[in-house]
Amino acid sequence: MAEEARGICVRDVKATKFIKAYAEHLKNSDKFDLPVWSDTIKTAVFKELAPYGDDWYYIRAASIARKVYLRPGIGIGQLQKWYGGAYRRGARTEHFRKASSGVIRSVLLQLEEMKVMEKLPSGGRRVTVVGQQDLDRIAGSVARAAADDDNDEE
Repeated sequence: MAEEARGICVRDVKATKFIKAYAEHLKNSDKFDLPVWSDTIKTAVFKELAPYGDDWYYIRAASIARKVYLRPGIGIGQLQKWYGGAYRRGARTEHFRKASSGVIRSVLLQLEEMKVMEKLPSGGRRVTVVGQQDLDRIAGSVARAAADDDNDEE
C-alpha cells in the first residue's frame, strides 16, 4: 500500500532537533536581532551566572516559538513558570522562582515584528498563519534530514 502524503508539523519532530534548526534559522535571519544586553544578563533570579553559549538567545527564542505553537494562548506568565526552577539558598530549603520576564517579552516582541506571533484579545500569544507555515517548513526539513540519516544507517 502506498503511504498517504501529509504535511509534517512541529509535533512530528523531536523538540531538540527542531529547536536547534529554528535557532539556526533565526540566527541567519536579518529580521531577528540579538539585544545588546544579551551577554550580561541572567535568565532568571535563581541562576548564578549568565548563559555560556553565544547562541543562547536564539535557542530560547526557538523554544518559546515552539511552546506557543503547541499551546496557543500561552502568555508571558506561563512561560516564566515553564523556564523557572529551584532557587538554591545554601543550607536553607529550595524555593521555586520564575524565569526573567524581560527575556521572554523581548523574544515575543521580536517574533511579533517578524509576523510569526500575534497577540490574542483575551491575552496571551498565538502563531500566525505565516508563522505556522514557517515553523512547519523547518519541521519538514528536520524530518527529512532525520529520515535521510535513518536510510544511511541501513
